[in-house]
Amino acid sequence: MTKNPKSDMQALREAIESSDRRILEELHKRMEIVEDVAAVKLDAAIPLRDRLREDKVLERVRGLAVEIGLDPHEIERLYRLVMEMSIARQQDHIRSRSQVPLRVAYQGVEGSYSHLTAQKRYRHRSGGVLLEGCDTFREAVERVRGGKSDLALLPIENTTAGSINDTYDLLGEGDITITHEVVSHIQHCLLGLHGSSIEGLKLVMSHPQGLAQCESFFQAHPHISTKVEYDTAGAARKVKESGDPSVAAIASESAASVYGLEILSREIQTQKDNFTRFVEVAREAAACPEGVPVKTSLLLELGHESGKLGTVLEVFSGHGVNLTKIESRPVLGKPFQYRFYLDFEGHQASEPVSAALGKIESMVATLRVLGSYPRDLEGEGLAEPS
Repeated sequence: MTKNPKSDMQALREAIESSDRRILEELHKRMEIVEDVAAVKLDAAIPLRDRLREDKVLERVRGLAVEIGLDPHEIERLYRLVMEMSIARQQDHIRSRSQVPLRVAYQGVEGSYSHLTAQKRYRHRSGGVLLEGCDTFREAVERVRGGKSDLALLPIENTTAGSINDTYDLLGEGDITITHEVVSHIQHCLLGLHGSSIEGLKLVMSHPQGLAQCESFFQAHPHISTKVEYDTAGAARKVKESGDPSVAAIASESAASVYGLEILSREIQTQKDNFTRFVEVAREAAACPEGVPVKTSLLLELGHESGKLGTVLEVFSGHGVNLTKIESRPVLGKPFQYRFYLDFEGHQASEPVSAALGKIESMVATLRVLGSYPRDLEGEGLAEPS
């Protein structure tokens, strides 16, 4: 009996439609799973987008495509769209939650010290946390100023390399206030490709602070050159991408795990007790809980009168206000003029601090409170964070 071509075509079309339905059902299951992934990321303070994970997925599906006889390039193109759908689904899921997650910007990528400190500060927050890595400190602050992020977490000083001037300059520009501080124990690792050795290294990359905090390591290994990168974990990622065993990065142990690198040496920082203080900044001040020890940060610009800074410091001392830090930075556009940043114990509204500020205000050209916020007592004790 001769088959009816139209009947055969109908059967084939029905088979394709059935296959399409199964594909869409599996895609729907994938979208449900990525919603659960988003919830886990919010709770654990993990960035929503993980480029390294996406690269691994694409590598895996290309291999599967070859295995079952499909064009790997077309499958990669298809899966890039699927991953964009997944990210969009996660974002929709986040917007639909009854408790809106806190949006926190930081400089760096997953595995950077800023990212690890953000996890320490915000993980398990009710409502979750949406972390957003940025290329620069300014980008993180501009996200806050523009309302794209609720907070930014910025490093401001290190016990080995000193103050981080970019953060002080951004505070000096205004429109942000300090709402908290976090102190983290920084333990630098030397990360390379598997099979690399310190003797075979020619170049080590890291953030300028990471390189500065490991000065003694480079003095002991003068054959190694250095290269500045915008981020410690970003440097680790570049080492992985380079495939060059003569190149390494200074970054965290977590970055080694994230980017599949070998730890060639641990704790290579010059000072073993190496701590970085981070400040959390927002557009508006936050209330300090009752009974919590508080710190206040202040910006001053003095006139040209000789001895003015000494007089200002005497006012604080006379009112029993304990200063914990003073930092000077040049005023842009005013050669050889400086602004001063002061940290001291106590809330700006407390009686001794308020009285001191009232007296100082008439003595200086500019006075601006950068924030009164809870002190990190764990950090002050220089205890290693859990």
